[in-house]
Amino acid sequence: MTGHHVSAPLGLQGAYLLGERAGQDELRSRLLDVAVGLLASDGPESLTIRRIAAEAGCTAPVIYTMFGSREGLAEALYLEGFERFRRYLEAVPHRRDPFEHLTALGPAYRQACLAEPGFYSLMFERAIPGFEPSERARTLARAALNILDRVIADCIAQGYLIPTQPRKIADALWAAAQGAISLERAGHLRDGRTYEAVTTATICCYMVNK
Repeated sequence: MTGHHVSAPLGLQGAYLLGERAGQDELRSRLLDVAVGLLASDGPESLTIRRIAAEAGCTAPVIYTMFGSREGLAEALYLEGFERFRRYLEAVPHRRDPFEHLTALGPAYRQACLAEPGFYSLMFERAIPGFEPSERARTLARAALNILDRVIADCIAQGYLIPTQPRKIADALWAAAQGAISLERAGHLRDGRTYEAVTTATICCYMVNK
């Protein structure tokens, strides 16, 4: 057969490798869920490789192979938390009007914070004493929130917000949101009304006066 290109089938080896990768991803996710559950229920002292292996039903060498060390596991948890937050934000239905989309992202971020208390405590409250995320991890963590930058850039382009660096507005909005959520988690605020007020006020600071 000339002139025709027939793609080769995946083959047994390719199918095996794909299946193996899927299995590893599933195991990794399960290990992170077990670890963050232990952190929330029993504190940072419970985060030993042996304890996590026992809870997850695997062997300690598997965890060392996957994460390298307890510190590697902590950093993986840190990044997993931001990845889950990214998924909450990306799941917000797209609006044609970027300002409406920006407004909808606020409640989604609060929902992520309240729905993932174990990850939240690790990401923002130093739940593991002595753990310091690397610069690479911090960069990746902030990149998980880049949807804010993109939507804010669209708001600037369409004349809703003043011309400035989108990240400047995004970080101010992030700071306002975090302050309200921290107070809410500590029991000082009964509901999300203050969160809505401070995030709305922050956006208003950058709105174009028409």
